[in-house]
Amino acid sequence: MGVWVLGGKQTDFARNWARGGLEFADLVKEVVEGTLEDCAVAAQEIDVIHVGNAFGQLFTGQGQLGGMPATVQEGLWGVPSSRHEAACASGGIAVLSAMADLEAGRYDCALVIGVELEKTVPGDVAARHLGAAAWIGHEGQDAAFMWPHMFSELAEEYDRRYGIDDRHLHAIAELNIRNARANPLAQTRKWAFSDASFSADDEANPRVEGRLRRQDCSQMTDGGAGVVLVSDRWLRRHERRPAASITGWGHRTVGLPLHRKLERSADQPYVLPHVRQAAVDAFGRAEIADVDALDGIEVHDCFSMSQYMAIDHVGITAPGESWKAVESGELEIGGRIPVNPGGGLIGGGHPVGATGVRMLLDATRQVTGRAGDYQVEGARRFGTLNIGGSTTTTVALVVEGASDGR
Repeated sequence: MGVWVLGGKQTDFARNWARGGLEFADLVKEVVEGTLEDCAVAAQEIDVIHVGNAFGQLFTGQGQLGGMPATVQEGLWGVPSSRHEAACASGGIAVLSAMADLEAGRYDCALVIGVELEKTVPGDVAARHLGAAAWIGHEGQDAAFMWPHMFSELAEEYDRRYGIDDRHLHAIAELNIRNARANPLAQTRKWAFSDASFSADDEANPRVEGRLRRQDCSQMTDGGAGVVLVSDRWLRRHERRPAASITGWGHRTVGLPLHRKLERSADQPYVLPHVRQAAVDAFGRAEIADVDALDGIEVHDCFSMSQYMAIDHVGITAPGESWKAVESGELEIGGRIPVNPGGGLIGGGHPVGATGVRMLLDATRQVTGRAGDYQVEGARRFGTLNIGGSTTTTVALVVEGASDGR
């Protein structure tokens, strides 16, 4: 049973929806209508809807977001719909849930959207809201900013095991922001930076928590993304050629606290072995040997440190040697394995519930030659790695362009 991607829609991640007097209904309407239009699918053809959203109630007071697509699009009235929450992996879980529906034969055409509004409150309040994805009351209690603190702790663990040079973290941030310049929907595409912005300069790149600095962090973002997934049966009935197929997936979940993750892996080569396993699971299901069978990969750079971790965990380098890929240029467009060619989260933006869906959409655009100015030439197979919390939830996908025979 194949799962096929027809296409999709992403909003402009530089847009501040609250400043324009807009709300979730407006965001969902733009995502739903844009996705259906891109896929040339009528609302009445959708069998099931899956919505990824992490923090809707905290940022806006709005819950029950599974009902929002039908609220803004009458043609979806009565269509089964669910909202999924797994912190920053909410979108990835929504995708997996839709895939399961298609593979089980329950439905043949699924609309998957991820949406988040984060600019509704001051930055310090927003940071507290996002901290809800940690184990509240048990970790990070003394941190002003929960997630910079947690990923600084991950950096310290790498330093203890392998050594780490903060200049490599700054280089990851610089690469992703540079890539975002070519992405017309990226949050930072018009932002101004100097060389000092990617250094240990306390004025140009101030420290946020621990060893992480401002440009090491993705920013609060509003936005959404959507895709339509269909089954083999749907394609046969409609005599349609899809854009791409999801040929591999991996999904692992562990406990909330970061310190337990690190304690459990103390005698293992990978700092977060469950993340490694999710990637290996996806490669195995796609029947590929390793990351070198990919033409590029979207990884979860909520912080430069999370991308540093992803580099070795997906197998671009051996454990603890991510710095080698940073220094060699292998991660650049045109390099051995381009990573986040559209800017990732640091450059492109990170509306939390939308990120996993946006990754799938970008991977689809890459393997169909629709990525525009950040296209990886000749890309036919792309990966994604979407994490939630301190990697409590990990979702990995392998996406391939449809063959000429399909």
